[in-house]
Amino acid sequence: MDTAKLIEVGCLIAIVILSLGIHEYGHAVAAYLCGDDTAKRDGRMTINPVAHIDPFLTIALPAILYLTSGFIFGGARPVPVDPRRLRHPLRDMMLIAIAGPFMNLLLSVLFMLLWKASVAHWGYSPGTLMPRVMMLSSVLNLALTIFNLLPIPPLDGSRVMLYLLPAPLRPGYASLERIGLLIVVVVIYVIPGVREAVSSTGVWLFGQLYDLTGGDWQR
Repeated sequence: MDTAKLIEVGCLIAIVILSLGIHEYGHAVAAYLCGDDTAKRDGRMTINPVAHIDPFLTIALPAILYLTSGFIFGGARPVPVDPRRLRHPLRDMMLIAIAGPFMNLLLSVLFMLLWKASVAHWGYSPGTLMPRVMMLSSVLNLALTIFNLLPIPPLDGSRVMLYLLPAPLRPGYASLERIGLLIVVVVIYVIPGVREAVSSTGVWLFGQLYDLTGGDWQR
C-alpha cells in the first residue's frame, strides 16, 4: 500500500472514531435533556472520542474492514441510560436512540459541504486527498445514519419500533436484543435484497442531500 493510501486510511479511521464519538454524545445529551444524567456522571457527555472508544469496535474493526474490503464500519461503547430516571421512559428511549443517527446525518451534511468547498473554492482537484476524504466521510456518516435506524435490536431503530409496536408485542421484540448482532449479520448478509435496498436508500438520500446543499458548486 502506497503512502497516499495509508494517509487516506488513517484519516478515515480518525473520522470514524470522531463520528462514532459524536453519535454517542448525541445519545448522552438527549438522555440528559430527558431527565437521566447517568451518561453525564459517567463522563460520556462529551465530543472527546476517547471517552467513547471501544478498542475493537472503534479502531480494529474499521481498519480491518477497510483494508480487506474497502468498506468501513464500527461502533463505540454504548452510552449508559437508566430508564427509571426518564420522565416518559418509552418515548424518551426512542428520542435518545434517534439522537445518535441524527448527529451522523448532520456530520454527513457538514462533510459534504467541506467536500464541495474544497473543490469549488479551495483549489483542490476532485480526486486528491482532501476532497476524497471529505466525500467518503459524508458517505460514511450517511451509512451510519441508515444502518443504525434499521429496526433490528440493538440498533437505534429498534427503539423507534419498540415505541410504535402495540404493547403486547413489545416484550417479545425487546427480547431479540440478546441475539441482536447475529440477527443484524443474517439480515444484512444472508437475506437476499436487504443490502441492495439499504444501498439504494443510501444512494437516493445522498443525492437528496447533494441537491439540498446546492448541487454542483462548480457550475
